[in-house]
Amino acid sequence: MRAVVVDEVRAQPRVRDVPEPEPSPSGVVVQVRATGLCRSDWHAWAGHDDIAFPHVPGHELAGVVVRTGADVRRWSVGDRVTVPFVCGCGRCEWCRTGQAQVCPDQQQPGFTHWGSFAEHVALHAADVNLVAIPEGVAYTTAASLGCRFATAYRALVGRARVAAGEWVTVIGAGGVGLSAVMVAHALGARVVAVDRNPEALAAASRAGAEHTLLTGGGEGADVPAAVAELTAGGSHVAVDAVGSEQTCADAILSLRRRGRHVQVGLLPPVAGHPAVPMARVIAWEIDVLGSHGMAAADYPEMLALIEAGRLRPDRLVERVVGLEEVAAMLPGFDQAAVAGMTMVDPTR
Repeated sequence: MRAVVVDEVRAQPRVRDVPEPEPSPSGVVVQVRATGLCRSDWHAWAGHDDIAFPHVPGHELAGVVVRTGADVRRWSVGDRVTVPFVCGCGRCEWCRTGQAQVCPDQQQPGFTHWGSFAEHVALHAADVNLVAIPEGVAYTTAASLGCRFATAYRALVGRARVAAGEWVTVIGAGGVGLSAVMVAHALGARVVAVDRNPEALAAASRAGAEHTLLTGGGEGADVPAAVAELTAGGSHVAVDAVGSEQTCADAILSLRRRGRHVQVGLLPPVAGHPAVPMARVIAWEIDVLGSHGMAAADYPEMLALIEAGRLRPDRLVERVVGLEEVAAMLPGFDQAAVAGMTMVDPTR
């Protein structure tokens, strides 16, 4: 099969032929119909994760089951499926209680094993982790759910428990940030979106942001002060959808007293562990919440909202590219001026 292969940390990805994967006894092989390019893929390429090389990235995917392991009971060849980017083992106490996103023995396509920037991908513990794609949902839409949209959904619904009428500040209007804007707006919240890219902020407005703030350069906003003014004292919930010392601090400092901060963007210790304004966290009793994807068990509620048209992740897809294009784009994706999601069609 054709796949995007990275031979070592920060090496230029290349598209080449590699052996097709085999399913484990409890796993399946999926023909990839759509997969997403995410900032997390760049983190893996840059060496911020423990990756074995050579490696095939890609962790957001949707496709068709083409092979099944001997122990698989719920899935058959021809089924249209997607999968969370965190795949649980299916055996531990967290998986048994529907919390596979924190499984201590989790697998992640594109990180712990070869991923979906390929024509086929192997997935583990299929009976626990696979999610059926409703007939009315396109492969590109389903693939966009696996990391960014599902993570944003759970961050706001399951972790921050956003209520109608609350202010939500979303810092970073890339794929996960735009997803957070859309979800928060659907929940009846009032949204402030923050980004350095005017086109991304325009996309955030279309997704439901009531206010937008431009950062970066000499004319960038003082985010906490601007949010405090717009929201009469600070937001109830803040989401860092970027993952840097500055964006994390801006998110926390933009909250009102007893606010809730959700950290979604990865904070790799590139130059030491990032400083977090814990004095504010303590003095104002800020809740600091992590959000690490969403288990397959929680997908039905989100998919029902998508089928009903209340959530439209398809509107967040900015472009669809092929494997050669994604190989060229990956090394610079941390600096890309994105205004939506980049999806990959391996058949191109």
